[in-house]
Amino acid sequence: MFDDTTLAFGVIETEMMKERFSKLLLGEDMSGCGNGVCTALAISNAITNLCATLFGQLWRLEPLPTEKKAMWRREMEWLLCVSDHIVELIPSWQTFPDGSKLEVMTCRPRSDLYINLPALRKLDNMLLEILDSFDNAEFWYVDQGILAPDADGSSSFRRTFQRQEEKWWLPVPRVPPCGLHENSRKQLQHKRDCTNQILKAAMAINSIALADMEVPESYLEALPKNGKASLGDLIYRYISSDQFSPECLFDCLDLSSEHQAIELANRVEASIYVWRKRTNSKPANNATRSSSKSSWELVKELMIDAEKRELLADRAESLLLCLKQWFPALPQTTLDMSKIQYNKDVGKSILESYSRVLESLAFNIIARIDLLYVDD
Repeated sequence: MFDDTTLAFGVIETEMMKERFSKLLLGEDMSGCGNGVCTALAISNAITNLCATLFGQLWRLEPLPTEKKAMWRREMEWLLCVSDHIVELIPSWQTFPDGSKLEVMTCRPRSDLYINLPALRKLDNMLLEILDSFDNAEFWYVDQGILAPDADGSSSFRRTFQRQEEKWWLPVPRVPPCGLHENSRKQLQHKRDCTNQILKAAMAINSIALADMEVPESYLEALPKNGKASLGDLIYRYISSDQFSPECLFDCLDLSSEHQAIELANRVEASIYVWRKRTNSKPANNATRSSSKSSWELVKELMIDAEKRELLADRAESLLLCLKQWFPALPQTTLDMSKIQYNKDVGKSILESYSRVLESLAFNIIARIDLLYVDD
């Protein structure tokens, strides 16, 4: 028999589920006038907002409270259950009682979901386990607003305050006067290494999901007329030189802030699509070219132009890759945000948003561990 508390909780959970799915069906337009976003974007926003609500910026390395952990798993299961009905038909063999076999088509989850969704669930559980492992940590946190020098002579407060004086609302990590024990440091390093592998896996899945999304027409229509206009004279001169080197180019640019780095990423990414778009487009009418040139000369010019644009696009791609490696926490580019906004594929939306929030969580865990190393 169920007691009153269990029944009451079941009713509350059912009402919460109804509310979540109502918002998804209405496309976040609670007026019901049909002005909501598409289902794919609604699910993406729901996963993003859920992560922001429960984890935020994760300023402390500590286990997630039981209520928050239960809410995360429960509501993620609600949102992910949509993927159970995104299927594809694959051939399989059915065996009859008399031993005869017949090839039939059976349903299974779509290949991208079949491969990546279980992997993301595994990464999710691993991150929660890593947070749970900080239950008996040797370090602790103190709010800066109530900080006072310790009688134990620890100086971590002074160093941290100088480092975060402009962010007075953040908790300050504290370590024992003699620093962390050797065993604690080894465990921290192991957890950091594991989290870093999770981060790489989540980033890989996110990159694949974004790459599979179509480039919106609105993005292509807004591109500049040529790659040089997108990059500017300085970057174009470097990228088209015989001695091209991303590292040398970075040394000549001011990339001291995240804003400048993402601006460069947007310009480089736009130039890639400008060059690729022109390479794949139909050649200009021969009548517009000099009539004195032979057909073979015109063909050679077109081939050289196409090869040059492909070379420049390849170099721009390598430049963008290096930029993302230099700035692993780089925000989404204009193209990424445009793809997410206009994407209509619910499965791709689930993979992109789920991998993105896990990527953010893993990055924040690594950042908090690195902060402990500074104080140690």
